[in-house]
Amino acid sequence: MAGYMRLRQICLVAPQLEPLISDIAGIMGLSVCYRDGNVAKYGLENALLPVDTILLEVVAPLRDGTAAGRFIAKTGGRGGYMAIFCCDDPDARARNANAMGVRTANTIDHPPYHGVQLHPRDCRAAFIEFNHTKGSDDILGTYPPAGPNWQEFIRKDVTQALTAVEIQSPDPQGLAEHWGKLIGVESDKADSGETELKLPNASFRFVKGGAEIMSALEFRVADVASVIHAAREKGLAVAGNEFLLGGVTFRLAA
Repeated sequence: MAGYMRLRQICLVAPQLEPLISDIAGIMGLSVCYRDGNVAKYGLENALLPVDTILLEVVAPLRDGTAAGRFIAKTGGRGGYMAIFCCDDPDARARNANAMGVRTANTIDHPPYHGVQLHPRDCRAAFIEFNHTKGSDDILGTYPPAGPNWQEFIRKDVTQALTAVEIQSPDPQGLAEHWGKLIGVESDKADSGETELKLPNASFRFVKGGAEIMSALEFRVADVASVIHAAREKGLAVAGNEFLLGGVTFRLAA
């Protein structure tokens, strides 16, 4: 298959999984598809919820001294933790990143799955991971990190898609160009005038901010008003069509 790059997962980090997982599921009308015991070796627990074909993951530290725990301490829990991409050749993408001075932080090899994680300090704003599952280039195909039957948990009655990821930086143009070189996508201008990287299934938009963080996730939902009502019922602060949950802004559009 020809080379490709798609958004596969967005990972948030929290001090504990609950009540965050239940709040996300309840407000956004999503279902947990898997809890991966393999992350325990990193001192973590997790849960994944499919948003159409993109997985929304939350990880939480089980002990002191984890990278996730250090991230929470550094950011005060503000900002998304990791952007995970499926592609044709993770190792080639990693070699390109290494040539740019971006270090490899971790390699995961659990056939048929192979992933390479890049160092967040070099990526800036968040971890980047590239992965590939041998024998399955279908976006609805086998994807071991999401469990054996993740596709059966896709719900679209409330939330239909994760459409965009917002990243803040004091230098949004420079960060967009850096990420564009890492993932192999030319930066462009969004209709709003902000710099963005367009992937086949989602966009990354880079905006001005005081710190480099993954600041917001944008979703297409069936009924914005009903989701906003559900967020208020959970006691979340709502502003227009958005609310803060899990350290990032959840922004909604119909």
